[in-house]
Amino acid sequence: MKNIVSNLVKDVYIPKMFKVRQVFDRPMLSLDEIEAFIEEGIYSEAIGKQIKPGMKIAITAGSRGVANIAFITKTIVDAVKAKKAEPFIIPAMGSHGGATAEGQKSVLESYGLTENYLGCEIKSSMEVVKIGVNEEGMDVLIDKYASEADGIIVCNRIKPHTCFRGPYESGLMKMMTIGLGKQSGAEVCHEAGFKHMSRYVPMFGKAILDQAPIICGIALLENAFDETYKIRVLKASDISEAEPELLSEAKRMMPRILFDECDVLICDKIGKNYSGGGMDPNVTGTFVTPYASGGLKSQKVAVLDLSDESHGNGNGIGSAHATTRRFFDKMSFEMTYPNAITSTVVDNVRIPMVMKSDKEALQVCIRTCNEIDKKNPRIIRISNSLDVEYIWLSESYYEEAKMNPMVQIISEPEHLSFDDQGNLF
Repeated sequence: MKNIVSNLVKDVYIPKMFKVRQVFDRPMLSLDEIEAFIEEGIYSEAIGKQIKPGMKIAITAGSRGVANIAFITKTIVDAVKAKKAEPFIIPAMGSHGGATAEGQKSVLESYGLTENYLGCEIKSSMEVVKIGVNEEGMDVLIDKYASEADGIIVCNRIKPHTCFRGPYESGLMKMMTIGLGKQSGAEVCHEAGFKHMSRYVPMFGKAILDQAPIICGIALLENAFDETYKIRVLKASDISEAEPELLSEAKRMMPRILFDECDVLICDKIGKNYSGGGMDPNVTGTFVTPYASGGLKSQKVAVLDLSDESHGNGNGIGSAHATTRRFFDKMSFEMTYPNAITSTVVDNVRIPMVMKSDKEALQVCIRTCNEIDKKNPRIIRISNSLDVEYIWLSESYYEEAKMNPMVQIISEPEHLSFDDQGNLF
């Protein structure tokens, strides 16, 4: 009886796959250039004059896998120290890290942001302080330590959000609204749902700009290869005007899958280090709200594994139709559910079919597709939603790939290799 499910899928045909390289523009800043841009901005007259000797300066650090984040944060710390002020780091990540002070500090340390490397203290707390109200009379909350600082420097990557669209999505305004607001602030903003997020993010963000000692915002833009290619150090008064333009640029530079649709998408790994939603629906098309759209169109999605960097946070698994026992065993409900409860989006943490192996997860997705050619299914395989320069395509895409000038064929079609347990080599 125990092999019923395996027997139902064992004869499902898995087509040959071939590897391709997707060609994207690749502007990039060197570490020396990153350091120079940050120092030039912080030492500028408009920003530098706000940082005085002895001032306690809070610097935000988030939970995403931002490129060069340890180096960037240390450069900010060193620049503040050069002004004879006293910097410290604040985890600014809403309810991530299990919504605990220890968990959030641990997330930062996993990205290399340790007190020893940075040369300053990391002050992690989930306690918040009300600093005022927004234009609709809603409480504006920020991190307790940030509220006690003489100045705050907000640093974050600008990119499209996974659940809503608006002039401000993931970026500096959201970092202030939800990052500085911790779990409590995030909950206030999320309570009405993502339908209203495009209104709430700038509303709360502008209130924080007015009522908290924000010195500047450091906006980071990344290319399609998860590399830093632009840095803007913005005066607090310039953030609200500059961010929408930077968001439009970030959208143009995003990685994407250069094929419109498939029957089955295979994602080898998901995790918070790849996207706030585990896998970025702007790439995979796996949106869990009706307030954002785009990316690949697929019938079924197989997620095979969870990244170690995600610390058990399985957000994104709800977008899959099948996963593996390996993934399920790595997933921690205590690390996953706080994010879903706070955001009110629970679809993204629902458990799909849990199969014994990679092979069975793929086979059950193929079998449950409707109106497809089961002898020649269209399958796309990605390592994760962040790294899509190299992807695998089933042989049905071969002629289409040959005709696409932005696609280079790396290998000829061959059968996937599975070990004795049915897992991919």
